[in-house]
Amino acid sequence: MATTEFGLKVRTELLKRNMTNKSLADMLGISGAYLSDILRGRRDATEQKERIKKLLEIKD
Repeated sequence: MATTEFGLKVRTELLKRNMTNKSLADMLGISGAYLSDILRGRRDATEQKERIKKLLEIKD
């Protein structure tokens, strides 16, 4: 279960905000499985990554 640097940043922000992967996936209108694939680097979902960064206010 490898996690990318981006995935770690997202998980850190989710913990800070007391949010779950499911709640983030719901906000994005995607499935939890698809979000998990993005966070693990299995999907190259550039548009979704940008939306996630904007929602969670993650800087590059």
